[in-house]
Amino acid sequence: MQRDHRSFRVDWLTLILFLILVGFGWVNILSASISGEVTSYFDLDERYGKQAVFIIFTLVLIILILAIEAKFYERFASLIYLLSILSLIGLFIFGKNVNGATSWYGISGMTIQPGEFAKVATALAVAKYISDLQTNIKDFKDQLKTALIVIVPAALILLQNDAGSTLVYGSFFFVFYREGIPKSYLITILGLILLAISALKFSVIPTSISILIIVFLHHFFIKKKRKRIITPILITFFCTTFVFGVNLFYKHILQAHQQERISLWLRLEKDPAKLEKMRKTFAYNLKESEKAISSGGISGKGFMEGTRTTGKFVPEQDTDYIFSTVGEEWGFMGSALVVITFVILLLRILHLAELQKNQFSRVYGYGVAAILFFHFMINIGMVMGLIPTIGIPLPFFSYGGSGLWGFTILLFIFIKLDSNRINEW
Repeated sequence: MQRDHRSFRVDWLTLILFLILVGFGWVNILSASISGEVTSYFDLDERYGKQAVFIIFTLVLIILILAIEAKFYERFASLIYLLSILSLIGLFIFGKNVNGATSWYGISGMTIQPGEFAKVATALAVAKYISDLQTNIKDFKDQLKTALIVIVPAALILLQNDAGSTLVYGSFFFVFYREGIPKSYLITILGLILLAISALKFSVIPTSISILIIVFLHHFFIKKKRKRIITPILITFFCTTFVFGVNLFYKHILQAHQQERISLWLRLEKDPAKLEKMRKTFAYNLKESEKAISSGGISGKGFMEGTRTTGKFVPEQDTDYIFSTVGEEWGFMGSALVVITFVILLLRILHLAELQKNQFSRVYGYGVAAILFFHFMINIGMVMGLIPTIGIPLPFFSYGGSGLWGFTILLFIFIKLDSNRINEW
């Protein structure tokens, strides 16, 4: 009886990059959360102690993920997605409210955030559906069904008042684009984003007039083959309706603190006194974060030597604002190394995704890269004041068991799929 010798390997570069990020993340959590002399690195009364325990469980989780057969993740992707949706729905009944968002289950003194694991389930479900032989992503019906897979968990998370996590689901558009949806979709989305910014920055009427002028100039003077006049009229009507909708959404749907954050980012407030009051009230975290980063200089102040970090000037510095600790204590050089490490990890994932022999693994790989990139871009951009304040963690860096485990599962399922590539024909 002949044995089936199946090769198993792990992409060591990806694994090493993961360990570097998790290890350096813990070092910065230690610096940001320490409140006295360190008696034990596993002190459960301190966040750095809890994170150390989370990391140990993470290593166990990695072994379990790699021990499971690779085909399991594809075979049970739909079931995992369904269970994830049920866990999100359950929050409306059994959820615990933390900082205004009902996104956690309270279990024996611990909190679990199912939204962090829903990203994994959604990436698996999207990969499963797109790779199905009956699916043609260029067909509008299949595009709609694929979009619904993403919209359902995103809507449930939004209803829990967690707008930051909801935005992450927009990252799946990059996956759809890689798999062949029309380029016009990308142009349309970018155009709508610019329209939304313009509507808030320059108000509705000037934006609407600009739309009218641009559309009709393009129709009559730039476009070589002019179609019926109804086309520019419909485009103008749609864009103007969208602009008015953005204005209504901003004024009547968004909460006050969300409006203030966008207003500060776009500098919508003209009254200097009101602007200064808004900065003190809503931009305190950002101002302190920027001060911490700028004080680090080129080489930083040194480990646990950051005065703004040890002085607890930056709220949430071990979670959403963890990058400000890097900037103060490790300076520009340390911050650049963190960014470079993330970029290498993302490029490595994309490279491995393109090497996959089946579509499921490739699509899932792009989902992993898109989610990690979105978190990375938003978090660092937020800490540096480049984008509005949005409460999402820096992958593998920020304090929290749910976030660390969610990102670990996301990444190591792909590592397992890639390790099985040599056995696929």
